[in-house]
Amino acid sequence: MRVSELTILLKNSLTIKQAKQIHAPILINGLHHLESLVVQQILTFASNYSQNTSQYVQLILIHMRNEDAFPWACTVRYLSRHGQFREAFVLYIQMQRSGLCPSTFAVSSALRACARIIYEMGGISLHAQVNKYGFCGDVYVQTALVDFYSKLGNMKTAHKVFDGMSMRNVVSWNSILSGYLKSGDVDMAHSMFDEMPKKDVISWNSMISGYARVGDMDQAYSLFRQMSERNSASWNAMINGYIDCGKVELARGYYDAMPQRNNISCITMIAGYSKCGDIESALELFNKVNEKDQLLYNAMIACYAQNSQPKEALNLFNEMLQPNIGIQPDKMTLASVISACSQLGDLRFGSWIESNLSKVGIIMDDHLATALIDLYAKCGSIDKAHKLFHSLQKKDLIAYTAMILGYGINGREKDAIMLFEEMMDARICPNLVTFTGILTAFNHIGLVEEGYHCFNLMMKYGLVPSPDHYSIMVDLFGRAGRLEEAHELIKRMHVKPHAGVWGALLLACSSHNNVELAEIAANHCFELEPDASGYGSLLANVYASVGRWDDAKRLRKAIQEKGLTKIPGSSWMET
Repeated sequence: MRVSELTILLKNSLTIKQAKQIHAPILINGLHHLESLVVQQILTFASNYSQNTSQYVQLILIHMRNEDAFPWACTVRYLSRHGQFREAFVLYIQMQRSGLCPSTFAVSSALRACARIIYEMGGISLHAQVNKYGFCGDVYVQTALVDFYSKLGNMKTAHKVFDGMSMRNVVSWNSILSGYLKSGDVDMAHSMFDEMPKKDVISWNSMISGYARVGDMDQAYSLFRQMSERNSASWNAMINGYIDCGKVELARGYYDAMPQRNNISCITMIAGYSKCGDIESALELFNKVNEKDQLLYNAMIACYAQNSQPKEALNLFNEMLQPNIGIQPDKMTLASVISACSQLGDLRFGSWIESNLSKVGIIMDDHLATALIDLYAKCGSIDKAHKLFHSLQKKDLIAYTAMILGYGINGREKDAIMLFEEMMDARICPNLVTFTGILTAFNHIGLVEEGYHCFNLMMKYGLVPSPDHYSIMVDLFGRAGRLEEAHELIKRMHVKPHAGVWGALLLACSSHNNVELAEIAANHCFELEPDASGYGSLLANVYASVGRWDDAKRLRKAIQEKGLTKIPGSSWMET
């Protein structure tokens, strides 16, 4: 095949298979100067990222005989544009080690990669190369530097680079604008916005989102009204802002007024309804979308899981997998589904996920592993949870909390306490659920002083104890026979105690035959849960224990006449 014929073929749109078929005669006939064109054409017509494409192109680059930096730069840009930021930077370094001089767009693509993965040393070394290769006058390279320092939060250096630019475009202005907004300096961002010689829709959207993030929806609305041209992102910024402010109805008004909605708009609204527990409205929006994608299913499944409707979450997941829909789950889908299984105490699906992840092309990460830790811990498989926890690359608050709670409810109290101390040493601030786990552990082994110290520690972290935390503490004092202290704690509560708090005191009184406090606790329980018979039975037992047989008989008779029901027991495990 002649060179002219191969060149004509290479100018057409090519699949990776066709490119390989053309590449073969190029290699056989020693036409190595055409390999650069092969790489360019493969990447030009590759609309999405493909690992096969990336590997094949890099194989060509490594074995190329012609010293041509352009195909290397094309590949760095391809990887950076498709989110393969680490791979892009590594390839850039490889290009330099091959003795090739980088082009301006290779440097700008590598800088973009460093900005996205917040690789400070990599970006700073690239900045040095910008000066070395004389790229200081290139608007694209300088804009990439502004973006890099902005994403690092180093606005002093970002502004210095920006001020030194001989020429700026709207992307340069948007980069510095975005940096100030990200750092929370809305006033400086607005000042830059006012100076902009030309604004595009991204400039306006950035400012609207910035004001929405700090809760200034009046200013966001003012800017929105001034826009001569809006896109879906403009409307979504307003919707998201009102949702974050807790004004879901206003957000819905913008959603309904949108000239053209997309799935992102719907997902944002579903997330908003999920936050305020309005599952019905979320489902209404979900059902109205004709072409549902993976992200939309994820949002609705998460909505169910976050609002204690695990069976509905699993049903929707099963619907998603049906052949007529055929949407593949991702990590976010599985994390929500595992959460639903945790609520049901259903271990079967968790085990299936762990054994089938590789088959569906999903790699276990810390987020998924933490969800599984929570599931295994709640279902009593504490050894599996322990193994997964210690395999985590980075242990965060959620992972520690799940494990501490798991140890606490599975009889491994000492492990829970040790892990809590480890968490404190790692300077990870606990949340309310963490304290539920550690207080449960102290309660189970009767460490009253340690438990009370831990309870008071909540204030140090700006946490307000919930009635459930008080309930654990009342139970802890009660088991130790310190009933007056338990009662005093209840009286100091900043919120109205629920039946669980008074029930814990009543149970302790029945164990220690304290009639006076038992009557006080029981009366509160009767008021809060008048249809439950368990509290009356406990008080009757207290009367009987001190010889007040008539009172015990009277109370039991009243329970029978009213036909009251005992509070049913519950379990994490599905039966």
